Amino acid sequence: MSTRVSVNTFTHSVTHVTAEMVRSLKDIIRWSGLSQGNLLNNWSTVETAIHTWLASRDLERVTLEIYTPATGALVGRWDFEIDFSYGSDDDGSLWADGDAIRFAIAKCGAVAATCNYEFLFKHKPGAPAVSGLGPRSYRSTAGFITHSIGTTIGANGIGSSTNFWRKAS
Repeated sequence: MSTRVSVNTFTHSVTHVTAEMVRSLKDIIRWSGLSQGNLLNNWSTVETAIHTWLASRDLERVTLEIYTPATGALVGRWDFEIDFSYGSDDDGSLWADGDAIRFAIAKCGAVAATCNYEFLFKHKPGAPAVSGLGPRSYRSTAGFITHSIGTTIGANGIGSSTNFWRKAS
């Protein structure tokens, strides 16, 4: 007689990556000197969107755009690129590197507390609908340069690399 045990680690990975991504967005907002009000008001929608589209393997990118309310001009941007092949041979470890994000914020500096921000989600066509979210356009990144931080969130089957955009000097 043999016994077989199976664990759906992908479900655990989705939950972990969702929680760490929302935490990372909160950290970026807080450490950049922005009000957390927008995030707190939209927490449920942001969390539902990330979880839904990770679980369906449709999420490609989560973006935090920081902009000047008066003009709508981009001030900075953070992208979390999703990789569904990350750690496929892994032992099921779950991890996040918040320090990498903290060091990146120290490099690019805080933004004006009067700035606002919004969340954008890029997903595959045909992804499940999430209430409260519709198509949105990205602000222009002309005059900005992107910097890769590397992979900041990892789990069996899902990884997220993080990039930030800042004005070119």
